[in-house]
Parts: sequence; C-alpha cells; structure tokens
Amino acid sequence: MARTKPPSDKELKIRLPKNELELLEAYCTKHGKTKTEVLREWIRNLKLDS
Repeated sequence: MARTKPPSDKELKIRLPKNELELLEAYCTKHGKTKTEVLREWIRNLKLDS
C-alpha cells in the first residue's frame, strides 16, 4: 500500500504527572482517538503571536 502521508521520522518523549496522563487517556477514550492523534491536533492548532 502506498504511503499517503509524509513519514514521521522524529520521536517526542514527554514525562507527565499521573493525573495529567489519566486526563489525556480519558479524553482519548471518550473521543476514540489515540494520544498521538490528540497531541498532533493540538500542535497543529497552536497559533504563533505575530
């Protein structure tokens, strides 16, 4: 199968307090998304001040 998206060749590793990880996991479960999907959406929606 041909790849339709650019390769994800970089890795990001973060440390979270237990309560923040649980919050992220609960959000993912509720919305049927992976942690990666949620974080990518958040990053794509960041606005830089002009």
